[in-house]
Amino acid sequence: MPRHKSAEKRVKTNEKQNQRNTSYRSMMKTSIKKVRGVTDKAVMQQELSKTYALLDKLAAKRVITKNKAANKKSKLARYANSLS
Repeated sequence: MPRHKSAEKRVKTNEKQNQRNTSYRSMMKTSIKKVRGVTDKAVMQQELSKTYALLDKLAAKRVITKNKAANKKSKLARYANSLS
């Protein structure tokens, strides 16, 4: 249990941030699954660009690291190229 007012605030803000980050990670996973589930090339390009934008946004907000975002984008690109 926190003993100081600032420590109480940190507990609250940490919980809120944890929930927010969990939501963002869930969005990321769902977006990646959408890309992997598509077989049509035109639809895949559209979903791929949305997923790239989301990964860049999460990296900018430091939910994931820039390197992890780059790795995910690279793997998705390899997957998309293997289908064509």
